[in-house]
Amino acid sequence: MQLRILFIIAIISVGNLSFGQSIKAKRAHKFFEAKSFIKAAKLYEELPETAVFLENLADCYYFNGMMEKASKTYEKALTRLDHSESKGTFFKLAHALYGIGNIAEADSIMALAKSMDINTFELKEKLEKSAPFFYNVNLITNGNSSGDFGINYYNDQITFASLSSNGSKTYSWNDEPYLDLFIGDFTEEGAIENINPLSNTVNTKTHESNAVVSKDGQTLYFSRTNDKRYEIDDQKVAVVKLYRATLVGGEWKDVEELAFNSDQHSVLHPALNSDDSKLYFSSDMDGGVGSFDIYYVNMTQDGNYGEPINLGGIINTQHREQFPFISKDSTLYYASEGLTGFGGLDIFMCELKKDKITFGTPLNLGQTINTGKDDFSYVVNSDDNTGFLSSNRNDNDNLYYFTREKNERTFLVEGSVKDKNSKEILPNTLITLLDKDGNAIDSVVVGQDGTYKFYTKPFQEYKIEGFKPLYIPSVVDFNTDDSGKIELDIELELESYDDAEDIVIEKDGYVFIQLENIYFELDKWAIKPQAASTLDILVELMKKYPRMEVQLSAHTDTRSSYEYNMTLSDNRAKSAKEYIITKGIERSRLSSVGYGETQLLVNCGDDCTEDEHSINRRCEFIITK
Repeated sequence: MQLRILFIIAIISVGNLSFGQSIKAKRAHKFFEAKSFIKAAKLYEELPETAVFLENLADCYYFNGMMEKASKTYEKALTRLDHSESKGTFFKLAHALYGIGNIAEADSIMALAKSMDINTFELKEKLEKSAPFFYNVNLITNGNSSGDFGINYYNDQITFASLSSNGSKTYSWNDEPYLDLFIGDFTEEGAIENINPLSNTVNTKTHESNAVVSKDGQTLYFSRTNDKRYEIDDQKVAVVKLYRATLVGGEWKDVEELAFNSDQHSVLHPALNSDDSKLYFSSDMDGGVGSFDIYYVNMTQDGNYGEPINLGGIINTQHREQFPFISKDSTLYYASEGLTGFGGLDIFMCELKKDKITFGTPLNLGQTINTGKDDFSYVVNSDDNTGFLSSNRNDNDNLYYFTREKNERTFLVEGSVKDKNSKEILPNTLITLLDKDGNAIDSVVVGQDGTYKFYTKPFQEYKIEGFKPLYIPSVVDFNTDDSGKIELDIELELESYDDAEDIVIEKDGYVFIQLENIYFELDKWAIKPQAASTLDILVELMKKYPRMEVQLSAHTDTRSSYEYNMTLSDNRAKSAKEYIITKGIERSRLSSVGYGETQLLVNCGDDCTEDEHSINRRCEFIITK
């Protein structure tokens, strides 16, 4: 696992040991702090199985990809540790278990680490439907040795990091040689030929890896481990930095550090966007979301860089996010161990949003490319759907090539509909799926459970509307991008008119608009100014709610004959309706009816007072939809 990860430094103590054990423990701790994990492990294996020694030993195994030994040792350590303070240990144990294929147990342990339900089997089923591509992954058989990683495009060739063949010095992390950068030709047979190291101005006696070339081929960016250690949190650490080299006369020269490097944090894994205006990278600098985050800087035409900008908590987690890559279609690919995946580093993708600055929700690329171990350093040619990645799926870092085919996906949109205030299910609500222009695609009337379901296409914008009589329609916009959710759950909440408006009341099974009574001259139905001002309030309400439909009903007192009162009330209701229509309300949204003296509020017979007659002589406004 070499240069591509940094370790978690444990707080250690020697405890009650014999003199010889105490000396050995100090040596083990010294090796451990220096990241000499192989040497540290040999000593910890000979020491008593205390919580600290076991956890450090497990870390030594873990950081060198020895997951079988790591998982067993973490399990022993946890029997001696306070579980309330062991989320980090649970996290590493879960990844170790994923790495050896013990998925069910790994899920239960990861659930403790993340305080959330984890179900990798469900994730696999989901990603079979939602992953945008299926991958055919093959090991690069020739020109690919154990320890190789970080493959990238290099003009018409490829570049990658491999163990140096020069010198006898080894890296104490794993007792392997240091890494250099190489270039070569990738053949149609899946091999690398004509391999040559980059010049000595790039390759040094320390690690170099992850090179990327600018579009014009004149600038090379790469990672290099510092040749000196600096004290960080009381530990001597050699950080990783980004460098830039310029092509001069066919040779890489003028190698220089980038301005935002530091001796107090690492900056590594450079990637350029499609027009070389932004440089992406991974860093553990202060102010990030977690361990290592994905950042970018804006690059100016004069070769300067802006301040590092963190991609934020949607992209980054408390754990490692590394190896960014921006494809020609501006999609971000990167590796994460903190997002939900199959174990170790998994490769995720995020689409660039319409603002051309921010990215959408990360989507795991699925089990056709991700495994229970580390899968990382993904690069792709989006024109022909071929590319490369690195993985330790076979216990050592190796280079792989792939082809990918589009997954013909169908997105399921489902949900329920409830009353906004009471939260009660609203059966018989009409749910309509609309395209981005508002054209209806499909609809369903929900049953007693209030649920609905639609199938949609990927990469589309939609609206979903809930409509129920006597309720304000609710509309939600959504899109089927690559957020990883092909099963979108959209809960619609509808608010009734009587909850939303003070002048709307529910009474006797009807919903009324409570307005001042409108008056007509004796035996007439022309709309007078007082009536007009009242009706104008109704007009504004109907404009506010374009789906509202209203019945206007007119009533008379008992004076005059039954037939006369029926005709008079009908004319008055029609007159009010026509007035409202002149104010721009569609005729189809209005109905009118004259009830004459058939629905008296005060049944006083032939002995009514004038006040009682005025109560019966009224106009009512009933919301029907």
